[in-house]
Amino acid sequence: MNVFVVYAHPSTKSFTHQILEGLLRGLQIGGHNIKVSDLYKMNFRSDMTEHEYEREGFVQTDLPLPEDVVTEHQKIEWADCVIFLYPLWWSDCPAKLKGWFDRVYSVGYAYGYNKEGQKIRKMKMVKYGVAICTAGHPNDFLKETGIAESMSKIMLDDRLGVRFENKKMMILGGTLDIEKVKNLHLNNVMALGQHIETFFLKK
Repeated sequence: MNVFVVYAHPSTKSFTHQILEGLLRGLQIGGHNIKVSDLYKMNFRSDMTEHEYEREGFVQTDLPLPEDVVTEHQKIEWADCVIFLYPLWWSDCPAKLKGWFDRVYSVGYAYGYNKEGQKIRKMKMVKYGVAICTAGHPNDFLKETGIAESMSKIMLDDRLGVRFENKKMMILGGTLDIEKVKNLHLNNVMALGQHIETFFLKK
C-alpha cells in the first residue's frame, strides 16, 4: 500500500516525534511504500498569498498553482492511505497543518463548482484517511468536554470529508503522564502501521 504521512510538529524531542518514528517503523514492517511531508522540516508555507486567495475566492482555476502545492497534490494522488499526525493545540491542529489544508485543498482540486453548478473537484477518492493526534489531557476528559467530538467533526467530517472512502481518528491522550501511556500509544501506532486494513475493521 502507498502511504502518505503529513506530519506537523516543530520539535524532534517531542513525544509526537516518537510517535512518528513508531508509525514509520510499523509501516516499514508492514511492507508499505511511504512518503512523508514533515511540514516544519520542509518549511511549508502555511499562509495563503494574495494571488492564491484570488484564485480561491474568485474560482479562477485557470491561474497556476504554486509548485509546493502541486507537489502535495502528486503525493495525494499516489497514496492509498493518507495519515495526518499532529499534536492537539487549543482543540485543533497546529497552524502549519491548518495552512496545509488551506493551500493544498485548492479550488478545482479538493472542492469547487463551476457556474453551472457542476462539481470541479479533481482529487481522487483516497481509500483510507487517518488522523492521529497526541494530547496532554486523557481521552476521557476530551470526550466529557466535547473536545474529542469537535476534533472528529472538523478533521474527519470536514477536512477529510467526501475525499476519503474510510476515515478514522486515533487520539493518543494522557501524555501529561507520559510514562503511563508511552508504551501503549507507541504499540498502537506500530500496529496501525503494520495492519491498516485491520485498524479500520475495529469499532
